[in-house]
Amino acid sequence: MSESALLPKKETAAGRVERIKREKAPWSIMDDIRRYARDGFDSISNEDLTVRFRAWGLYTQGDGRGTRGEEQPYFMMRLRTPNGTMTSAMVRTIADLSDTYARSSIDITNRQNFQLHWLRIEDVPTVWDALEKVGWTSQGSCGDNTRTVTGCPLAGVDHEELIDASPFALAVDRFMNGNADFANLPRKFKITITGCAHWCTHPEINDIGATAVRRADGAIGFHVRVGGGLSTRPHLAVLLPAFVGQEQLLDVVMAVAGIFRDSDELRLNRAKARMKFLFITHGWTAESFLAEVERRIGYKLDAPVDEARPESPDRDHVGVHAQKQKGLAYAGYSVVSGRVAPHQLRQFAQLADQFGDGSLRLTATQNIVLLNIPESRVAELHASSAAVGVPLDGSPFQRGTLSCTGSEYCKLAITETKQFSIRLAGDLENRLPGFNETIKLHVTGCPNACGQHWIADVGLQGVLLKEGDEQVEGFDFFVGGGLGAESRFAERVGYRTTAAKVPDALERLFNAFTAESFADEGFRAWTARRGDAGISAVLQGAEAQYAGTADAGSER
Repeated sequence: MSESALLPKKETAAGRVERIKREKAPWSIMDDIRRYARDGFDSISNEDLTVRFRAWGLYTQGDGRGTRGEEQPYFMMRLRTPNGTMTSAMVRTIADLSDTYARSSIDITNRQNFQLHWLRIEDVPTVWDALEKVGWTSQGSCGDNTRTVTGCPLAGVDHEELIDASPFALAVDRFMNGNADFANLPRKFKITITGCAHWCTHPEINDIGATAVRRADGAIGFHVRVGGGLSTRPHLAVLLPAFVGQEQLLDVVMAVAGIFRDSDELRLNRAKARMKFLFITHGWTAESFLAEVERRIGYKLDAPVDEARPESPDRDHVGVHAQKQKGLAYAGYSVVSGRVAPHQLRQFAQLADQFGDGSLRLTATQNIVLLNIPESRVAELHASSAAVGVPLDGSPFQRGTLSCTGSEYCKLAITETKQFSIRLAGDLENRLPGFNETIKLHVTGCPNACGQHWIADVGLQGVLLKEGDEQVEGFDFFVGGGLGAESRFAERVGYRTTAAKVPDALERLFNAFTAESFADEGFRAWTARRGDAGISAVLQGAEAQYAGTADAGSER
């Protein structure tokens, strides 16, 4: 045997994470974190800081330069808000915590949560204690466990829902969060459970996406999709060929999570550790996956039924609309890129108490919804909402703009996204005042796709570009994505430009759409008809080179 064969193998990055999780469960270190709060940042062990803290929703933040910067001794804390369900007391609490401990920073995520920034380790226990008083936690909101279970923010009030699925989402969240059997998974694990017709929480890109269906005999159960996800290898969730009864849903969720947990082949490479890689790389199919689920639960599931996949790409619940409860309405506010101020949150809480019953919901499009407003008071609500500074409708650009955290706080980001996307939405409003097609404009600061650029009409992925002798921030363009009846991921069209030139390129693109599209032809259909080369040419300002590549459309 050679001398090299006797040497211990170098620990891989994935192997290190797995060893740390095995040696001490990440969910078990709350007392350690409280001790670190007493002793200061420098007392935190590297293994806790880089791995175990994540199970408590804590990441160190960067210095504003993303991948080019340095780690800072401050934390992002993500809360866990199943189904996006909140009370006015919770909203006031998070606003006060933001002002007191987080330099007034707060963002709404695209999984119905809040994120705080600039937290010191010394303040984390105090923040936890305040959250606990209103029934809130940060446990399980990050790390290799089941993330917050999402659900339709209109659960229980939507006219078109088959069932109020929020009790199922909340029950699954309670069961999975902190459960030792599911607290050490190969990677993050995302679940959504919805009874709405709009699929507004994107079951197509979750690890488990449960959507309500009605059987011919009238029984309402669920179809379950598995293995969805984005990042650098986007993959649509696979529909398991089965009807899952309401009483069977938790069994199925446990079985799916168990398959993921027990797939040790996924623990070898963090970049290929999501459940979708069982289908992409390891040969699993819908049929083989269902067979293993049924083996684990110990019984056969019924055959699947016909389902109505949503036709409309609009899933944002913005505006004032009637609830299914007679005489009541909900109000959805368009928060551009989820960036909201603490004083605005206090105003939302006040509106929820004054005009409703104190109920609020967060959405997967980074917006806020107030529930149970008497229709007789809607006009008064409109007038009172003006002072908040967050519109009840929003322009076609504002209401469709979504972004990840970006380099302002994230150490993995290449570009800044929040302020860029907010400015971009406003710029496009000014340039194209008559534009009336709602555009999903998603901005992500790196290839990890937290900003979901793959499912946008226009997705912008952050890159660094050379401009003379300088490196400047820019974006790679992805066009034509969307979910629903005709789901498809956006195509990289071969055009990238500096951040400063993005508004010009998009103005050209949307003007071309307005001029060329047929009546009733949506943006996604037009981009598919024009093709990647034609779209790239428009973005570059070279439309004349591609004359005739798309049929002339009628004016809209």
